Amino acid sequence: MLWIIDLVLLAALWGASFLLMRWGGAEFGALPTAFLRVVIGGLCLLPLVLHQGHGAHLKTRTGQFLLFGTVNSAIPFTLFSIAVMAVSTTLTGVLNATTPLWAALIAWLWLGDRLGTRRSIGLLLGAAGTAMLALDKSAALATGATVGATPFGITIGDYAQTVAILACILATFCYGLSANYAKKHLQGLPPMVLAVASQFGAAAFLVIPAIALWPSANPSTQAWLAVAALGVLCTGIAYAPYFRLIARAGATRTLTVTFLIPVFATAYGSWFLGERITQGMLLWGGVILAGTAIAVYPGKIKSSQ
Repeated sequence: MLWIIDLVLLAALWGASFLLMRWGGAEFGALPTAFLRVVIGGLCLLPLVLHQGHGAHLKTRTGQFLLFGTVNSAIPFTLFSIAVMAVSTTLTGVLNATTPLWAALIAWLWLGDRLGTRRSIGLLLGAAGTAMLALDKSAALATGATVGATPFGITIGDYAQTVAILACILATFCYGLSANYAKKHLQGLPPMVLAVASQFGAAAFLVIPAIALWPSANPSTQAWLAVAALGVLCTGIAYAPYFRLIARAGATRTLTVTFLIPVFATAYGSWFLGERITQGMLLWGGVILAGTAIAVYPGKIKSSQ
């Protein structure tokens, strides 16, 4: 049962990413935060890939790696860095759990994977939960960050929160798209090579806009520590339990981490940021997780051990 330890560790690391993006992004901005995250993460993983003798793979498929890194890391990391500045880390963590729904839907539309009745119900349930969570004003306002008023009774904060929720949904769509792209075009490559290629491909995409938007004021030590932890812990070290988990428990059980990430994101947000948990989050977040569970596990799970 050692895989359970890796599962909890991975959820704890990835759940912390939303808090760290909030702390880092507040001073660096979204694009520099995403850039530093992928650069640091890639540098952490590169020695392992070289040690495994897979360095030659990084010199091939440059265009594909750039595209994969852009969709898998650069865009979603930036979008989540934007989102956590306007809505709670709990909400972003729950919306992150829709990634398997997008992966299944895109696999059906693009790769021709069969959905079946059970998986279709799961997708519809998850989509409904996501829509209701996005429309639930009480959930969106959990940070209490509404500023000023505009015509039609809509606050500036409402605009920011709506954009943040859409950013989360687009980010998880990118995760689902990149997973299917890798399945179609990057099969046969060692998983760690894909991890490193994703980080450096994202860095190449982000470097110019990150430099252009680099903060004029020198960020504080806390902000630097936040982005360092984001790169080292959440993007570099996290891949160790991730691949161990796949080897020990199989890919299906590994997806269970999706359900634990919101738990840790909620705990961190409550402890460190004083975020409140609303009934809307609990209700519609539960619907999303239930739909994801049905879609991800369409049949009986068989042990890989």
